[in-house]
Amino acid sequence: MIRVVIVDDDVRVARTHRDLVDSLPGFTVAAVAHTAAAALAAVEAQRPDLVLLDLYLPDESGISVLRSLRAPARAGTIPPVDVLVITAVRDVDQVRAALHGGAVHYLLKPFPLAALRDQLERYAAAHRSLDRIGEATQGDVDRLFGLLRPAPARSLPKGLTQATADLVAETLRAAGTDLSAAEVAVRSGVARVTARRYLEHLCAEGRAELKMRYGSTGRPEHRYHWVR
Repeated sequence: MIRVVIVDDDVRVARTHRDLVDSLPGFTVAAVAHTAAAALAAVEAQRPDLVLLDLYLPDESGISVLRSLRAPARAGTIPPVDVLVITAVRDVDQVRAALHGGAVHYLLKPFPLAALRDQLERYAAAHRSLDRIGEATQGDVDRLFGLLRPAPARSLPKGLTQATADLVAETLRAAGTDLSAAEVAVRSGVARVTARRYLEHLCAEGRAELKMRYGSTGRPEHRYHWVR
């Protein structure tokens, strides 16, 4: 499980983010903090993998929290932790400070919850990739960093629509297990041949993986699994 500490001075926002994190397979909320002091205490006590960090805090700035987490004096007491900055702060110096502090991403409020969910799923995919890699090649590194940075929007292949692409992607993501094209078709309400076209597109984008299930006779069954 990826353990997450949520840091936000707004109780309602923190609750919304907590509900989202708890809804994602493979994630669990270790603690919620509303101040800088509480955030540092939670990280030290809970040893999370990831901190969702707001920069507007009542006692100190989120950048101060980030710097404290990276301070050499804390290296012996707090294991390395990744930080995803979630904030309305648009000041370039703050963005630069977050970058220098090693934040994995900087997500500007307001944003649709789907944007946070996508970023968390990308983080989980990168986390899994690191677990599978022994000695990294340049290709491994490129894929890893690519997972953490959303790709520029690309046009869909001819004949595909964004609405149906989103529907098929959400159907596969929500399943939490591998599905066949026929199963996706039933759950999403589209034709089987349509489901397969969109599933192949998701595989080409790296958002899904194709697995072959071999039976005792006949052709192997194509199964699709959401990966980020």
